Amino acid sequence: MPSYNDLRPESDFEVRDYERVFLDMSNDERVPTLENLILLRQDLESIPPRKTEENLLVASWNIKEFGHTTQRLPEAYFYIAQILERFDLIAVQEIKSTLRGLDRIMRFLGPDWKYLMTDITGGDAGNKERSGYIFNSKRVQMSGLAGEITLWKDITDADELQQLKRTPYIKGFLAGWKRFAMVNLHLHPDDEDDDVALRKKEVKFLLDALGAMDGKLWTENFILVGDMNLYHEVDDDTVAMIEAAGFGEVDALRGVDTNASQSQAYDRMFLTRNNYFQIAPNELGRENGGVFNPCLTVCRDDQVQDYKADMKAVYGGDPANLEDNIKLLQYYQRYWRRNQISDHFPIWVEMVTDNASQFLVEKRQELLTS
Repeated sequence: MPSYNDLRPESDFEVRDYERVFLDMSNDERVPTLENLILLRQDLESIPPRKTEENLLVASWNIKEFGHTTQRLPEAYFYIAQILERFDLIAVQEIKSTLRGLDRIMRFLGPDWKYLMTDITGGDAGNKERSGYIFNSKRVQMSGLAGEITLWKDITDADELQQLKRTPYIKGFLAGWKRFAMVNLHLHPDDEDDDVALRKKEVKFLLDALGAMDGKLWTENFILVGDMNLYHEVDDDTVAMIEAAGFGEVDALRGVDTNASQSQAYDRMFLTRNNYFQIAPNELGRENGGVFNPCLTVCRDDQVQDYKADMKAVYGGDPANLEDNIKLLQYYQRYWRRNQISDHFPIWVEMVTDNASQFLVEKRQELLTS
């Protein structure tokens, strides 16, 4: 459970000096934050519960300009932490050069939570971004595998593209008796022909690199995940290439929109599958996973007037524009709300971590028939 000390009434601090992150939150800020957190926790119950030694809740989230934007209100950090805490292992994209935002979130999450991240990818193409993993150390452990995937001459040859724009981050994890590696991706964006071709080349080179390392890595269980910027239809060939390489897309996420505009499935998850590396089934027998939309609960459309003063304080245009309710709502939906939470929604799956019964039955049968 995240720390809510900042949201206590002042009388609590007269009794005990509770640690706070935001020292100057007023009661007028605390009350609506608490109300929103109550609703958010209720909505997060739609995600399966943790089951000791049986499952692992794996997620991915591009948190917009995480650590860079100055517009995030204190309350937004509580909402982000509450969402992250609902999962066990989260691949995060768009962590910026400063770690200020991440440090605040980790203080809310508490000592059981850890993180790993890359350094920033340099140059304009890298956009001063990092990739990272945030995880509950009581539910999942690090393995000895970690690294950034860089390309070499045999793969790129004389191609103009020599490296992916943002270096993929590969990390091994242990949960129960399962071991697996995740590759955290943030691929080239946009849907013009040249952009689609460049993104396809990024994927091809990545798959070539992973293929060249086949049998040399710590595990055969892989998850490709992240903000892949894959567009409907125009990137179908790229998706087919990923699946042809042995990475199947999670059923529950296939074709589901993940951006705040709910127009594209940018955020994806592909994984290798075998008898003992699988996604748990839902009540319909499909792989259990989904997309969580925070804006149905926090920073809702019906709360736009509550944030009008905050928006006016950072608005870069003529403040008179925000006196028009239609323009106010447009700015709120397209820009301000996304700078509070994100322009992407988190995606998640429920991974099976205990196949002991299946294993015992299968080995017994093998012995009987040998």
